[in-house]
Amino acid sequence: MSKPTLVILAAGVGSRYGGLKQLDTFSKQGDTILDFSIYDAIQAGFGKVVFIIRKSIEEDFKAFFNPKLEGKIEVDYVFQEIDSIPERFKDNNREKPWGTGHALLMAKDAVTENFAVINADDFYGREAFEGIAEALRNTDKNSTSFNMMGYILKNTISDYGFVSRGECSVDNNDYLTGIVERTHIEKVDGELKFKDDNDELKPISEDTVVAMNFFGFTPKYFEISGSMFETFLENNYKEPKKEFFIPLVVNHVIVEKLATMEVLKSNARWFGVTYKEDKPYVTSEIQKLKDSGVYPENLWA
Repeated sequence: MSKPTLVILAAGVGSRYGGLKQLDTFSKQGDTILDFSIYDAIQAGFGKVVFIIRKSIEEDFKAFFNPKLEGKIEVDYVFQEIDSIPERFKDNNREKPWGTGHALLMAKDAVTENFAVINADDFYGREAFEGIAEALRNTDKNSTSFNMMGYILKNTISDYGFVSRGECSVDNNDYLTGIVERTHIEKVDGELKFKDDNDELKPISEDTVVAMNFFGFTPKYFEISGSMFETFLENNYKEPKKEFFIPLVVNHVIVEKLATMEVLKSNARWFGVTYKEDKPYVTSEIQKLKDSGVYPENLWA
């Protein structure tokens, strides 16, 4: 059985966080959140990790991760840049990255097996990696049988500002029937609300199943998303803020019945950092996991 690949979305600029949160540390031993994700992925049987980063942070990433991962898992790097698009679409004044869907396309040539994709700044938990790894190992790589790890919205909110989440509709057999990217969800007077396309705040249930960009795909995903991104560019390449998100691709393949996506359930605790104010809580939770023996004190010793 082929080992799946882990693809990590790590090209973000951390504008709300105020810095490069991908390499910020959350333990006395100098662990990033990513250290735990990669550690969990290795334990779950992943055979390769692909970092999607910007060229400007390549040296920092390699200096940080290469020594500790050498001999433990195959490592590759690919780059998401604003000009990583077909030549005919480059006559624009783009300053904002093209989004997670564009970032993932940058890994096309580095990924040959079934793969999972995650955010660099989200802590997903061992159980989540084990569940998605098993599903990927048991999936035909030539199929369009996809999967994702679903989380409950109320467990994924920051107390310090808005977050982006994929709002999921799930049928009685735990298969996705639709997903909408909500780029602004926040707690207002104790109630969760999202901003619609008109920037109006609308209520959303705290028990809504959401995607945290933890998806499992076969390589067929790249064929579908590649053609979709071309269409997206034709319609939006001069729009300075339009982004091409992974949930956009997922929703398209589900609605058009081009693929299926099983929603896997995990009781693993999610936490992450969107704002600097999130850091003390995450640091405390990570120490609790080490103290209880879930992780060794020194991950890579």
